[in-house]
Amino acid sequence: MVSLLNMRSATSSSPRPDDLTARARIRDAAIARFGRDGFGVGLRTIAQDAGVSAPLVLHHFGSKDGLRAACDEHVLATVKEHKADALGPSGPDHLLVELAQVEGYAPLVAYVLRSIQHGGDLARTFLDAFVADAEAYLRAGVAAGTIRPSRDEAARARWLTLQGLGGMLVALAVDPLDDPAGLGPRLRAYLDSLALPALELYTEGLMTDRRMLDAYLMYVTDPPAGTPGPTPPGDPTP
Repeated sequence: MVSLLNMRSATSSSPRPDDLTARARIRDAAIARFGRDGFGVGLRTIAQDAGVSAPLVLHHFGSKDGLRAACDEHVLATVKEHKADALGPSGPDHLLVELAQVEGYAPLVAYVLRSIQHGGDLARTFLDAFVADAEAYLRAGVAAGTIRPSRDEAARARWLTLQGLGGMLVALAVDPLDDPAGLGPRLRAYLDSLALPALELYTEGLMTDRRMLDAYLMYVTDPPAGTPGPTPPGDPTP
């Protein structure tokens, strides 16, 4: 679908710069409106937010599904751009910069959460793309020496993605926003509350030894390929 959106007839002229600007304005308005009010919003409302006509929305995106696919693509690309460096060599410094700007990501976060809540094939595709990106970030971190390797990289990426999205969904479910415009400050408070325990857990660990892991590796009948066996008694290896 994304490929179709980016295609144009070989006989057509190049898009005018103002057309490209309108397309981006419609997309950004749709991301903000979908994040606030869900995917039942009509194209006319989005067109009004973007300051364009409803036919122009159809001209650029073909349909509401086409518009949502473009929104998905843009959100994923933006997240990928801003998160990839955090697990590389400049990780800690880059992380602090991103945390300082967290309110600016509120529309993207709202859109992601709405997508997951909405469910369906598009949400599943969206989630799978997040997992694939997470796996790529982790692989880059392993290569850079900032992330420990995993026995099952794909499973770890999926678990981390589900934990991250699930935590925010639960937080908003038990304490919903009265005004969607308040998501920025709420996101700041949420990250402030979990930054220390999360970083402590990921950097220092939770358990003081690996006995539970060893017990699990003895329990599973078909551990992931390349999984080392349990630590022999008396072996000091962590």
